[in-house]
Amino acid sequence: MSSFRVRAAVLSSTVLMSLGLAAAPAAATGETSAMAVSATKADRLAAVRIAKSINYYPSDAGWSAMWTGFDVARIEADLAKAAALGADNVRVIVFPQAFGWPAAKPEYTEKLRKFISIADSHGLTVKVTLFDWWSGYNELSNSINWAKSVIGPYANDPRVIAVELKNEFQPGDAAAVAWVKGLIPAVRAAAPNMPLTLSVDGATGAAGMARIKSSLVGTPLDYYDFHFYGSSERALAEIRKAQAAVAPDPVVIGETGVSSAVVSEGEQGAYLARVFRAAATAGVGSVSPWTLNDFAAGAIPANSSVSTMPAQYKFGLYRADGTAKFASTVVRTAWTTGTVPNSLLNLGFEAEASASPWRQANTAAGAAVITTGMARTGSLSARFAGTTRTSAGLPSLVTAPITPVQAGYRWRAEAYARGINATGTTEIALSWFDVNGKWISQNLSNRLPVGNTTWTKLVVEAVAPAGAASVQLHLKSGDNTGTVWFDDVAMS
Repeated sequence: MSSFRVRAAVLSSTVLMSLGLAAAPAAATGETSAMAVSATKADRLAAVRIAKSINYYPSDAGWSAMWTGFDVARIEADLAKAAALGADNVRVIVFPQAFGWPAAKPEYTEKLRKFISIADSHGLTVKVTLFDWWSGYNELSNSINWAKSVIGPYANDPRVIAVELKNEFQPGDAAAVAWVKGLIPAVRAAAPNMPLTLSVDGATGAAGMARIKSSLVGTPLDYYDFHFYGSSERALAEIRKAQAAVAPDPVVIGETGVSSAVVSEGEQGAYLARVFRAAATAGVGSVSPWTLNDFAAGAIPANSSVSTMPAQYKFGLYRADGTAKFASTVVRTAWTTGTVPNSLLNLGFEAEASASPWRQANTAAGAAVITTGMARTGSLSARFAGTTRTSAGLPSLVTAPITPVQAGYRWRAEAYARGINATGTTEIALSWFDVNGKWISQNLSNRLPVGNTTWTKLVVEAVAPAGAASVQLHLKSGDNTGTVWFDDVAMS
């Protein structure tokens, strides 16, 4: 009997029932099959590289509160929802101060066992992240013993496919580097078939990954976990920088997303679509959205540095009340079909406002309104009326394609426009930016004639210039005392 099962056995049935963790027969939890099969490192690493993985906390109990207020029914419902999206893996983070330090408490290792069992019942494997909210780098011996007590039971359990030793590791911290150099060989000895990784935060990025690799030459990781929160329009360039930093070691995107407190829900979904497409272009097979759920007020513990940041509460694919956001449609499409089509960009303006990634630019000179009454197809179109211009140029509606930009590739964009008493300039444009977001140049379409016109196709074709890492499509109408409508946009 493993030490895990000895510890579980000494928990009284009363304690287990009070936690909602009453033990089920081994066959029901999946432990029998898991313990009977030896998961090789190669098999696990192969699974990591293609995992359809979701980051998870309950909407009402983020971070350590997930464990201190462990809610079996809510976890069951949430992981069923994740599986319905097409996920086959879930990342879960554990906290020494919640689990018990320097010795993990049996009731908390039992909660982890129950979580893994629930995930398995929904067809989900698990990636476990250790040592979050923790910086006791002078306590290597205790760290080793704690990690062994948490991970040891799953050394040969294929339901757990990888262990991240530290969330968003800081390679510039000499004490942290010395600590992880001692931790890696000890964990490998206890779980030799378990792939090990570290992640970097969005600010540390590719340079931090390179620094980690150079610091761990004698105790290398099995793969690298890139947390990407940069511009989705330049995701391909950033992902390739991360790959180059640690080549030839594998890279996965362990966290990515944008908060719908900062952008529209439509742009949140488009952000994820662009990252999925860029990752596929770069040959990265696993993209893990942060996170399944938005968080309710008070759900993030007050001792967390992010608890007072409004943006942190709205990264979810689902709102805190459980209703789906547009981002859930994007992720489900990516995971179940293997692609994310441009139709997700609302190019015909027919989607509800919350699901549209279009954004306004230079509104001081006017703004577009999505309206009925003058659609080329469907029932809605974008209308500009009574616009001017400023030193920033013409007012415009802006979006960016899902397909990533690569220099030298030819692009085509088109939109239909019509005017009534139109004046000024009505056109579409492709605007090019480099990897740092600096504007390079733009290409303009033919212009809509002034006066009254029928639906007229505006077309722009261009080759992405040298250094281009992203492109934006602008629908423009300025100095216009009349009215112009746009509809049926296309990009390829």
